[in-house]
Amino acid sequence: MTGAIHARELRAMWRERREVALFDAREEGPYAEAHPFFAVSLPLSKIELALPALVPRRETPVVVYDNGEGLAEEAGRRIAGLGYADVRRLEGGLSGYAAEGELFRDVNVPSKAFGELVEAIRGTPSLAATEVKRLLDERADMVVVDVRRFEEYQAMSLPTAISVPNGELALRARSIVPSPETLVVVNCAGRTRSIIGTQTLVNAGIPNRVAALRNGTIGWTLAGFGLEHGASRRFPESAEGREAARAAAVRLAEKAGVRVIRELPRESERTIYRFDVRTPEEFRAGHPEGFRSAPGGQLVQATDEWAAVRGAWIVLFDDDGVRARMTGSWLAQMGWDVAVIEAELPMVTDAPRATAPGDITAEELARRGEAVVVDLAASPAYEKGHIPGAWFLIRSRLGEDAGKLPEGEVVLTSPDGWLAAHAAHELGRPVRVLAGGTAAWAAAGYALEAGRERMLSPAIDVYKRPYEGTDNSAEAMRAYIEWELHLVAQMANDGIANFRVLR
Repeated sequence: MTGAIHARELRAMWRERREVALFDAREEGPYAEAHPFFAVSLPLSKIELALPALVPRRETPVVVYDNGEGLAEEAGRRIAGLGYADVRRLEGGLSGYAAEGELFRDVNVPSKAFGELVEAIRGTPSLAATEVKRLLDERADMVVVDVRRFEEYQAMSLPTAISVPNGELALRARSIVPSPETLVVVNCAGRTRSIIGTQTLVNAGIPNRVAALRNGTIGWTLAGFGLEHGASRRFPESAEGREAARAAAVRLAEKAGVRVIRELPRESERTIYRFDVRTPEEFRAGHPEGFRSAPGGQLVQATDEWAAVRGAWIVLFDDDGVRARMTGSWLAQMGWDVAVIEAELPMVTDAPRATAPGDITAEELARRGEAVVVDLAASPAYEKGHIPGAWFLIRSRLGEDAGKLPEGEVVLTSPDGWLAAHAAHELGRPVRVLAGGTAAWAAAGYALEAGRERMLSPAIDVYKRPYEGTDNSAEAMRAYIEWELHLVAQMANDGIANFRVLR
């Protein structure tokens, strides 16, 4: 590393919109308990896999920290080893930062705080769960749109709800509502996406009355109402009223300061993110070279999962003139410098990722039988299915937990094998790596087993979100809503967000 940086200087860089990325080297669980506003979770376990996309320019200033666990120094060494030239440690770690600024709980905090600010400034309309339930029971003239990812919608949804992810909403809304008198209720799991979705339709000028389901499926569940599971109602492929949607998107993007460019910029002294905001299916069918898939709604909801460098430039692509502009209008209000590319770009499809290297195949492992298999998968993935007899370990805890393994030859695996390949030299004993990882084992026709019986590391690698899944406690859901409602005040007290909501 090139030295240390004081929290005061880091916060000045954010206020002045200078480029910098701040990474928390701890696992996601501890990160979600307390972190600076713009900190991004980058566990020591996943640096090689995640960092190149999060920070595409090697000259970008990178800052790492921990909370006294000793992870930041090793994280800095690994980041520098990947070719990053300006890597610094946050002086005093998390406690040092706390002396200068606010610490925030949960994940995707900037996006969630922005959503709460939008509601506070714009007075985004909403309806309580009891009122929405009454309207559904009365078969009122209404449409419920679920603006989460389709996978989240399938896990749990309101009765009659149609899946229309937020990035598609402005483009598709006029194809979904039967008439201008139809009430549109916008739903997500908690608050942010329903607020942004509702305000998107208001901003887009659709004639219908629009309202968010207040507190989403959390509010619905706490009211004692049932959810559907496995629903498959999706938005239509047609986009009626496209010209009206485009006109509104152009107006909003111009008002927010989103630029339209005719050729791609060259990355030199500034970090540039290139995102295709269309659906994942459209992206897979063909996309501009060098662009990553970032469906517009999720990009606004979880911006820090795609773009870690504050002060960077974001370039967005679509093929309809609506989705990129609508997404860009929100990102610009969140303090990003945004442009939409409108040009004839050559389209490509991504080649399948190369198989992770290894020195033992699934067939060889099956024949041996007696090997000590260690799985570095995320804890939910391990619990859902792993090689029979495999032990769960977190890569960043190998030094603490590997000593609990039984004697014998160790075979290291991970979902696709790449994480295992990177970690092979870190176990402190001879290991072999399963070529292609657990996916190769399953593809060869071998069974997986589920469960948590052999978890040697605590499951701190993944934060359990109170707004996802169907087994959250009422207390956790209420606490989450209460926390979200106080975000605007905490953000204001912190003073470094640089958000500006347009009226």
